[in-house]
Order: sequence, then C-alpha cells, then structure tokens
Amino acid sequence: MRSDDDIKRDVEEELASDPDIESANIAVAVKDGVVTMTGFVRSYNQKWQAEIDTKRVKGVAAVANDIEVRLPALSERPDPDIARDVVMAIQNELPNSFEQVKAVVKGGWVTLEGEVEWHYQRDRAEAAARRVRGVKGVTNAIRLKPITAVPSEVKKRIEDAFKRSATIDANRIEVKTNGDTVILRGKVRSWAESQEAERAAWAAPGVRHVENRIVVSL
Repeated sequence: MRSDDDIKRDVEEELASDPDIESANIAVAVKDGVVTMTGFVRSYNQKWQAEIDTKRVKGVAAVANDIEVRLPALSERPDPDIARDVVMAIQNELPNSFEQVKAVVKGGWVTLEGEVEWHYQRDRAEAAARRVRGVKGVTNAIRLKPITAVPSEVKKRIEDAFKRSATIDANRIEVKTNGDTVILRGKVRSWAESQEAERAAWAAPGVRHVENRIVVSL
C-alpha cells in the first residue's frame, strides 16, 4: 500500500512532466489514495489531460477534479462561434455519423445530445468538442441506440479482449452481463487498468451500460 505522500509526489511529478499542462497552477491533495486537484488551467482540454495524467499514477484510487478553467481573454468567444466550431470538429472526427450528434452551447459550456450506435462515437464526439477554443466544459448526453445481443456472447467478447490486452490482468477481473448492462468486479493495480477494462467492455456490441465496480488495490 503506497502512502498518500508518495502518491502526491508522483502525481505532482507526472503533471510537471506533461508539457501541455501549466502544473504550477495546480494544487494536489491526497487522502486514502483519493486525489483532489484544485487551482486553474487555461483550457478545458488541460483540465481533462491533468485528470488523465493523474489516473496513470500507481496507487491512485479515485480523482476529484476541481480545477477551474480560466480562459485567456483571447480565448473567450461567443457561444454561436463555439457551437459552429464544435459542429465542424465533430464532423471531421465522425464523418459518417456526425449528423446524429447535436451541440448546445451556453456560457462556453457544451452539451452534446443525440443517439449513436457505438460508445466510441460518444467518446470521439466529446474529444472533438473538448479541443475547440473557448470551450469551458463538456456534458456528454449522447445516448446509445439499443442493439440486440446475446449476453453470453457479449461476456465472451469482453473476456477475450481482456486476454489480448497487454495492460489488463484478465485473471483479476470478473465479467457479468445483465441484459445490455455489463458489470465489472475485481482488483487491479492501477486506475489506468480499471479504465482500460471499462473501455474494452464498452467496445462490445450491444452494451449500453457499464458498471465499473473494480477496486484499485496494490
């Protein structure tokens, strides 16, 4: 079990090593493996990247990202301009399905709506919106279309994906299916491994919900 002081030091070093983040403006606190980040950054993408970096650190059990986005004056933009660029960004990212996604912008905050077939489409639409200049936050309310799938086949596909992965210990994770819901249980060594297992579960056809009950335990 790593100490909170060790985790704090490694998170701070991980943030400082990322050239895309102004880590001097981020404060890190750790209690029982739960990392809380406060301070401010100059873009929403930096806030998101700080969270990704933190989750990679060994011993991190959860992350509370309370970083504030303070846009530089030159990055402040009217909502209609942001909305237009979000639409274009999603079109470039998902040329075959962008019309199924709608963007609503208020005060620089983007809400994505619509219905798509695959979870990766939700992720990529959000990633595209996140990179647009002037965006202060993104709420991903895109739904997944119902797809009929046999639960036993979904379970096997996910377990096979775990076995192929270089970053997942398949023997430490249990997969259960309940209709279109996948439940993951077990213990892994890092938050990144837990997130990778969840990503693999979402990649199976027919999955509309994933309950990640995996515990991070060294």
